[in-house]
Amino acid sequence: MLPSWLAWLLLPFSWFYAAVLAVRNWLYDHGWKRSAPGWVPLLGVGNLRVGGTGKTPHVAWLVEELLRQGQRPAILSRGYGRQTKGPRLATARDSAATVGDEPWQYFGEFSRQGVPIVVAENRQLGLDLLRQQHPELTCVVLDDAYQHRRVQPTLNILLTELARPFYHDLVLPAGRLRETRAGATRADVIIVTKCPPDLPAEVRAAAEAQVRRYARPGVPVLFSAYAYAEPAPFAARAGVDGLASPPSQVPAPGPALLLTGIAQPGPLREHLEGQGYIIRHHAVLPDHHAFQPADLAALYRHWQPGWPVFTTEKDATRLRGEGELGLLSLWPGPTLAMAAHTYTIPVRVALLGDGAARLAAAVAMATRAAG
Repeated sequence: MLPSWLAWLLLPFSWFYAAVLAVRNWLYDHGWKRSAPGWVPLLGVGNLRVGGTGKTPHVAWLVEELLRQGQRPAILSRGYGRQTKGPRLATARDSAATVGDEPWQYFGEFSRQGVPIVVAENRQLGLDLLRQQHPELTCVVLDDAYQHRRVQPTLNILLTELARPFYHDLVLPAGRLRETRAGATRADVIIVTKCPPDLPAEVRAAAEAQVRRYARPGVPVLFSAYAYAEPAPFAARAGVDGLASPPSQVPAPGPALLLTGIAQPGPLREHLEGQGYIIRHHAVLPDHHAFQPADLAALYRHWQPGWPVFTTEKDATRLRGEGELGLLSLWPGPTLAMAAHTYTIPVRVALLGDGAARLAAAVAMATRAAG
């Protein structure tokens, strides 16, 4: 967060930026700029703030719920950080470099269930590609498209982090908002994310009251928490020369390292420390960081044989390397021993109270109404 004096100095620039965005939104709201509906129901997930609010696990929750409801969903993302341009349908020949780390993570999770993953800067072109390649689809989940107003979601889901809510923030550059707080009026569902599982009722009520100052009347305000699964061995390619088979059991509590290239690594570290791990070194790298062998060599200098190294599923998509060499392209020499002791922490969201039932009902209504 910026120092208060610097935020004050940047306020005029924020006002100018907010005014430009307000005009843009007014043009869309009043039909001067066209916001096209999808050829199937569209379920958008996004936020007002730059940085991590938990979009990836919430998208995964939606896709799993759509599959449970008998739908045939796809995921459409911008593909931030990829080295390609234009609409692209992810295949097994792709990687985090060609489609982006989050879409590649979705591909690993959902491709076996027949969920197509497409990336496109222009979401309308992405929808056109899906229609051409997968006419059997019944709905599409739009990842991080809240400000992409060329398309009109059937259900618009807004995420805001409990520790950094949009109603306490300012527009860039004085704050971290991509648009003014009034953007919350476009939401059909608002989810306050990264809450403690035992969030006190009074804290929940206070947050909901703040959200409702900007939301449309009757819009559901839900709360979610992260649910971490047991660590999973990272080294999927056991048998590579110099790479031992990964330990099969969960590492015992004790000294450990943490490697992250995500926007908000704090909750993961708190979870690991709550499980008894002592984080001797945390390599904190920028969101979507393209890992290099030098990053792993630097981490290796802090590692002791047998210590577990933890990372996220999103980071793992960029740590597995590219091309035929796979792991060897990023983990040369002695760091391969560390790779065999590296684990990813699967994360899902758990909606608090009756939130899961209410969100599932909203999803069913959106797909039914548009179908």
